[in-house]
Amino acid sequence: MIYPPGVSGPPLLPDFDPPAFVLPTLIDNPYFPLMPGTVYTYSGQFDEDGETVTETSRVFVTPDTRNIAGVESRVVRDTEFVNGILAEDTFDWYAQDVVGNVWYMGEFTTSFEYDDEGNLIGTSNEGSWEAGVDGAMPGYIMLANPQVGDHYYQEFFPGEAEDEAVVVALNQSISTGLGDFTNVLQTYETTALEPDAREFKYYAPGIGLVLIEEDLDEDLMDPGLTVELTSVEVIPAPAALPLLIVGLGALSYVRRRVR
Repeated sequence: MIYPPGVSGPPLLPDFDPPAFVLPTLIDNPYFPLMPGTVYTYSGQFDEDGETVTETSRVFVTPDTRNIAGVESRVVRDTEFVNGILAEDTFDWYAQDVVGNVWYMGEFTTSFEYDDEGNLIGTSNEGSWEAGVDGAMPGYIMLANPQVGDHYYQEFFPGEAEDEAVVVALNQSISTGLGDFTNVLQTYETTALEPDAREFKYYAPGIGLVLIEEDLDEDLMDPGLTVELTSVEVIPAPAALPLLIVGLGALSYVRRRVR
């Protein structure tokens, strides 16, 4: 396993306590906000056998929730396309505790396999997991108060899902096609299940994930694929929903005041 300088010891597997979740689907962590109706689009390109391959992901924060291990969790749908063809369709589940940590509660993922003519020949749900099922445990996807050197599991289902993250920096400045961002949080992610899978992720306050550098070399440089946030859209809510969102926003303000 390769880590950034200064990292020692195993990642933290956080203690999961369902009573610590009061308004779990109100996710307002500045580095990982999930407002229902928001659509994030990401895109990146890489070369394969002399041809340019384009990866595009559409991440939709749905209005739906699902009870995971006794905690109501927000459903986020992530659809990934390779050269315009659906490659993966994932439903992720997230919840925020009273402190402001955002937890990754599980995922149901379907990957699609095609033949050389583009015909669908199979699907797989490998990598799916749910907290509380068969010993799977949730982890942090974003800390309430991240500090450089924090090292933690994002998910823990032995042999199936063991992603971990390290906080690398808190004040990065980056530029993408979408604009310039400051006070950016940088994390490093890897997994014991695929030690060669190494990537940096960059989160802008008030927006969330804006840049991913994947397939880093052993010096944690020279990414094989760079994926950028290209757009953020909000799908108009039904007539009654804006009042609900306003009410939740007020509760969020009160909660922050009493922390």
